[in-house]
Amino acid sequence: MKKILQNAIQNNQKALSEYESKLVIREAGIAITTEYLAQTREEAVARASAMGYPVVLKGCSHTLMHKTESGMVMLNLSSDDDVARAYDDIINRSPSLEGVLVQEMIKGNREFVIGMTRDPNFGPCIMFGLGGIFTEVLKDISFRIAPLTHDDALEMINELKTRELLDEFRGSPAVDKEALAQALVGLGNLACEHDEIAEIDINPLIIAGNRPVAVDALVILKNAKGQD
Repeated sequence: MKKILQNAIQNNQKALSEYESKLVIREAGIAITTEYLAQTREEAVARASAMGYPVVLKGCSHTLMHKTESGMVMLNLSSDDDVARAYDDIINRSPSLEGVLVQEMIKGNREFVIGMTRDPNFGPCIMFGLGGIFTEVLKDISFRIAPLTHDDALEMINELKTRELLDEFRGSPAVDKEALAQALVGLGNLACEHDEIAEIDINPLIIAGNRPVAVDALVILKNAKGQD
């Protein structure tokens, strides 16, 4: 993790790529999607075939912060031909990518968001909230100052107005709240241990079965915020 952050800062990057961001948050104990960074069409097809369909392909670069809007995310690819075409399409849109992410297609009907920001007075603060299409409408979120205790994390989870979504829901099992709490505690510890990180955005955090999995992540560096 330290090497990833040091290299990014030395290269004057504003942020880490999704691939790098996920490696960082995984070190904090947050489950991430199974994925590989492919450099060729053939590698992408081989990785996807070995992983099993359907898969997702995403353009990957530390300068690419809005992948979906840029047409850099291809979902539900179900064959070698689909992957080959999607790879070519993504590369043609931006030839300067660091690679193309081949990612398992996570299915779940419950989405949340967790993140970290640095308040000028309080320092690192951890956020947990409802994700998906209702994020902006309901604004159902909770905050705590890091570091978090296990009890702090459970309180954050139980403060959501839509916390019933964490129980058995539409045939899906109850969410593993312990895993969710561990993710929040781990994110808080990560923020306290690495002040070179300005912000972390994990969105969406999809509940796959009963476990939370980070499907996308973005780590923004302090030097990108005009700070020392």
